[in-house]
Amino acid sequence: MNLRVENRGAVRILTIDGEKQMNVLSPPLVGELAEQARQATVDSSVRAVVLTGAGTRAFCAGANLKERQGWSEDEIRRWLVALHANFREIERCTKPWIAAINGLALGGGCELALCCDLRVIDPAAQIGLTETRVGIIPGGGGTVRLARIVGLGRAKEMILTARRVDDEEALQMGLVSRISAAGDVVPAALAFAKEIEDNAPLGVAAAKAAIEEGWDLALDAALEAERRHYEKVLLSEDRLEGLRAFAEKRRPKWKGE
Repeated sequence: MNLRVENRGAVRILTIDGEKQMNVLSPPLVGELAEQARQATVDSSVRAVVLTGAGTRAFCAGANLKERQGWSEDEIRRWLVALHANFREIERCTKPWIAAINGLALGGGCELALCCDLRVIDPAAQIGLTETRVGIIPGGGGTVRLARIVGLGRAKEMILTARRVDDEEALQMGLVSRISAAGDVVPAALAFAKEIEDNAPLGVAAAKAAIEEGWDLALDAALEAERRHYEKVLLSEDRLEGLRAFAEKRRPKWKGE
């Protein structure tokens, strides 16, 4: 196994278990991540997923470049296809994923963090798409996702210079949502997850889906997608419970129905 899996209440914590090798990406690891995404979608006891790396040096330092030197062109092409497919499984998961960036998130490790819905960073961590420094380009969706998150100009600047950004700059550009206290990135991510957990499960899933789907559509089509996802919660028991709880000035008791 390349992942350690722990359930903390309604939050599933996934830890990339490769500290000695800076938690680098591998075909088995990305396959396990995709399987965890599928499992979280169908497991009603899971409300959010926190992803981090073992140790303090790296969240994920990207690909194992020494290993890649022995790969054929066909093997590299198959790897990229699998990487795209497995990262998409993370994005399609109905439960929010929070990247707890505990150290370096470089290359494919940065791309993995970009697949998550939210990102929290330790003050000592750095993040960057550094592939042009070794003669390639981001191949795990980084050119697309980074531009969508921080804007075209900033994405070009980061990728073309292969520059790493620190916690404060990452927050300023919207690359991360929060900076944790030193050494406390996982607790900070768990607190973030608790804020999500307090809300209706169906509402969170529908809102996440509406945002993801609408991003790729023209405005009218995106608004139609939003209405369609609204319909999913309109007749739900949770919606009625939310209205009752508001009227009665109490905390709602969500059923996910």
